Amino acid sequence: MSEGTRSHWGSKAGFVLAAAGSAVGLGNLWKFPYITGENGGGAFVLVYLACILLVGVPIMVGEVFVGKLAQKGPVGAFGDLTPRGSPWKLVGALGVVTGFVILSYYSVVAGWAMHYVLLAARGTFSGADTPEEIAAIGAHFGALYADPTLNVLWHVAFMAITIAIVIAGVQKGVERAGRVLMPALLVVLAALAAYAATLSGFGRAVSFVFGLHTEDLTGAGVLEALGHSFFTLSLGMGAMITYGSYLRREDGVVATSFVISGLDTGVALLACLALFPITFTYGMEPAAGPGLVFVNMPTAFAQMPGGSVWATLFFVLLTFAALTSAVSLLEVVASYFIDELGWSRPRAVAVLGVAILLFGIPSALSGGTELFGSGFSTAIAGALGQERGKNWFDGLDYLASNWMLPLGGLGLALFAGWRLDDVKRRAALSEGGTFGRIVPLYLGWLWLLRIVAPIAIVLVMLHAIGLL
Repeated sequence: MSEGTRSHWGSKAGFVLAAAGSAVGLGNLWKFPYITGENGGGAFVLVYLACILLVGVPIMVGEVFVGKLAQKGPVGAFGDLTPRGSPWKLVGALGVVTGFVILSYYSVVAGWAMHYVLLAARGTFSGADTPEEIAAIGAHFGALYADPTLNVLWHVAFMAITIAIVIAGVQKGVERAGRVLMPALLVVLAALAAYAATLSGFGRAVSFVFGLHTEDLTGAGVLEALGHSFFTLSLGMGAMITYGSYLRREDGVVATSFVISGLDTGVALLACLALFPITFTYGMEPAAGPGLVFVNMPTAFAQMPGGSVWATLFFVLLTFAALTSAVSLLEVVASYFIDELGWSRPRAVAVLGVAILLFGIPSALSGGTELFGSGFSTAIAGALGQERGKNWFDGLDYLASNWMLPLGGLGLALFAGWRLDDVKRRAALSEGGTFGRIVPLYLGWLWLLRIVAPIAIVLVMLHAIGLL
């Protein structure tokens, strides 16, 4: 598809907000705070920041410029930049499949956030005084997870919203959503952090997040920081290739990639400064794991003045973050059928959106039925994971996070760093900026992409399968 007929972003700001929205998701507001808590805070955060700079940003630049150079999504990009019949095209295909798989269960978690918005707005998370009332707040998540009807209904609702946005197109749908949702997300998160700064636990939270605490950091924690720095930027799934393909020739790649990575990292740190002061002030455990957001936070909100308002704002924030990422995942999948098979956007988005919805139903049922909780799907998902007994939801998450995303990122790093013609690579990085013409910067980025990033990704995969 030529640049003249391909859809493009209306502005550079639109691209930055949409791409940042893709990167900013549940990984920033849900996963990063709880893994920071599990790994003792400060030293883990420092390692994470170093990994963002040395691994995440180089791959981000690589993905965006490959998409911009080819003006196509992941499958078409790898196909156009290599000889006919080249196996590199499989790397792009893996990105499409990865986006399909991740969105199928990601939307279930997003549905939990939507349900908690409703609970918070009803005043469920307020006025808890007795130990019994406080314990009842934490029990809501277990009840939700085990309720197949609620999980399916919220999964359908979230996918319907995602489909409606993506079907509207690049500028009127994806870009417009990014322009609205990202600023709204930042405003709500800043308001929560400002309130958290007034609490008695704020000083302890700052020390926890930014103090070194090297005695609490383990080798496994270093590898987890490395893995999360890669996954939080929406790398390895074709999203940044697809978004990069909507850039015009005169648009720069490197500076915008740094801005996107900076926004993503800033949101993750701000989320910690919003959550941990509340956690410490109300006597909650920072190393609470995945329950930090859906169990600890509602329990803390229930004991706060104005708890319903803050709880509603927080879960609206979580829903916005999930939606901006979901839009990019569906865009990756739909773009393949638009670019390679010639489908219209409405047809591609509707058909693939419904297919993802149906494929996600077993994940929505994983906590509440024998069939999908411990029967057939457990045997399959358990075979994919490190241990048997994983349900369908857990198995897909393990497969995507520990195999599909790393393999996609590794393929991109090797392709952009070693396989792509150097003249094309320099030209793509020089358009809209001077990075490609500044030899020390260019060579520094290139060798991070060629050597450091692949080694880091392999280490993450070896850790995931228990060999490190």
